This record gives sequence, structure tokens and C-alpha cells, in this order.
Amino acid sequence: MVRTTVSIIKADIGGLAGHHIVHPKLKEIAASELAEAKSSRIIEDFYITSVGDDLQLIMTHRKGVDSSEVHGLAWNTFKKCADAAKELGLYGAGQDLLKDAFSGNLRGMGPGVAEMEFEERPSDPIVVFMADKTEPGAFNLPIFKIFADPFNTAGLVIDPKLHSGFIFEIMDVIESKVVELSSPEDMYDILSIIGTPSRYVIKRVFRKVDREIAASISTTRLSLIAGKYVGKDDPVAIVRAQAGFPALGEILEPFSFPFLVAGWMRGSHAGPLMPVSERDARPTRFDGPPRIVALGFQVKDSKLIGPSDLFSDVAFDETRRMANFIADYMRRHGPFMPHRLGPEEMEYTTLPEVLKKLEGKFRHE
Repeated sequence: MVRTTVSIIKADIGGLAGHHIVHPKLKEIAASELAEAKSSRIIEDFYITSVGDDLQLIMTHRKGVDSSEVHGLAWNTFKKCADAAKELGLYGAGQDLLKDAFSGNLRGMGPGVAEMEFEERPSDPIVVFMADKTEPGAFNLPIFKIFADPFNTAGLVIDPKLHSGFIFEIMDVIESKVVELSSPEDMYDILSIIGTPSRYVIKRVFRKVDREIAASISTTRLSLIAGKYVGKDDPVAIVRAQAGFPALGEILEPFSFPFLVAGWMRGSHAGPLMPVSERDARPTRFDGPPRIVALGFQVKDSKLIGPSDLFSDVAFDETRRMANFIADYMRRHGPFMPHRLGPEEMEYTTLPEVLKKLEGKFRHE
């Protein structure tokens, strides 16, 4: 049986009118590059989109995760788009490309990557999540609820294929090490660390009965690579649905609550994560609020069928209304915490440059 790999690779390579949207010309370049790669069988299929100022490459292929061919294709595509962004004078042109030369795969080079390889089921639905103006840890709460919270996912109680639970691979992004914990037996241990999303990030989820991959999340922290603030990470994720995995509605349900995430303006503020359609993934207010888009696909013979724009449903209108209310409430704090992030997070923003100027003005009491 042929195994299929789904790869989502994204990068901010230049925004129109600031950190706003991707210029159509960059999408055209990306589509041309990936169409050529499809004709030469480097990839089997692709879908190009954008969320805010991030260009998203959704690809299927048969070369496994961390393929140098596929990662090299994405890197070269982003480089060509960055060159065009510079010619157009777009803001932050090439800002997520933190290295000068491709070195075999994209880890540590800036672009965000979520990938999974699996043997296709007769019907294999997936959900692709793409966020803007936030960090990878923003997925901790919803991924936990999807795969470990029976009040969210009824299948954990009534579906024998889900009842045994799931294994969470959690990454310490500060020390670059991972731990595997199982739900439900390690539930409190899982919560004890993923509640610190700036450091501990869910990277992958496996079905416990057979270790079949269930979800994959990008874990790139740009500031830790660059040593300074170069833009927010804007993570992506893939979640498999139905027939032994949570149902589509169970996967989307956590996003009906606009929980607070780190990011927003200058990557320095907490704000509500607002689920929106592709059309509305155009953050403006205080460069936000943080947005998330969900696209549903069927994967068949390594081809992408779809997508369906899942958050365009009116059922999420109340969530968006609540997100706007929360945005009003948080903005009224101005430069004060808890709207502005804590000092450990501000260390990787532009604030240290301001504090350095004040060093000589402090005196001991």
C-alpha cells in the first residue's frame, strides 16, 4: 500500500500594507513553482493560500516527512517570492527566511512545517489549521480538548476506537527536547506543562492502540532561532478526522471559544484567537486580533479533494462576536499586563532596546 505524506509549509515573505496580507503576485509565483513540481512528480498535489501575511503551501507527496526534495522546493519557492516581495517593496520581505542557504530540511531555517505520513483509509478526511499573529503553543488548548477532553470529544467515551486514548508528544522549545505522555492516565501531567504554551508545545498526537499519527503541529519559534523578535511564529497544524479519529465537529468545537493567545501587535500582546474564513483572514485591528483558518480536505490517491472553508459557517458568528468583545476588553489595558505579555516573553521583542537606554538612570534606594 502506498503511503501518502501531507506537508504544510508556511512563511512570512512580505506583507502588503504592513503585516496584513500576501500580495497576489506571490501566490502566482508559488502556484507556478508547485505546478512545475507536480508535473515532475516531486509532489502529487498542492493548494496555495494565505492567512494574514503568511504564504501557505499545502502539499501531498510520497516522499515521507523531512524530504529534502519537498523542503527544498518550499525553500526555493519562498526565496523566489521574497525576491518578488523586495521588488514590490512589501513589508518584511523574506523575514521568515533566517538562513542564507538550504541545508537539507527546513528545521531551524525559519519557515513553519507540519507534516504527517500515513496509509490512506478508504475515506481519509483531514483538517488543515493555519494561524496568524500567534505562537505554536496556541494549539495546546484545542489539541488537548480534541484528543483528551470527553466534554469536547464524545468519541472518547462512546467510540471504542478512541476510548483507549491518545499519546501526546510534547516539545520543550527552550531546551529542544521532547516527552511522550498518554491520556487519560497522564492527563494531569500533560496539563501541568502545556499550560505554559510559550515553552511546552504539543508537536504530534498518536492513537494509543496502534500509534497511528493523528495530528501534527509546527513548533518553530522564530525568536529562539534569530535571538531577537523577527515576527510572530504563526503556526500550522494537520488533524485527521473520522473513522478512528475525532469527528469533524469534535475537531472544530474547541475553536468555538475565543481563548487568549500570545502574539497580536508586535508579538507582544495577549488577545483572543478568532476563527475566520479564508476571505476574512485579513487582520487589521491592532494588527489582529489573532486569526485561525480551518480547511477541510479529503485525501485520495495522494490527491487533495476540496477544500471546504470550515470556519465560514455562521455557527461561529457568536464566537467572532465574543472575540471582538474580548479584543475591546484587552485593548483597554493599553501597555499594561495582562494585555502586554510578561517579562519572560518580552525578552524577545523590541522592549529590551528601550530598557537598555534606561539602565544608567536607575539608582539604588
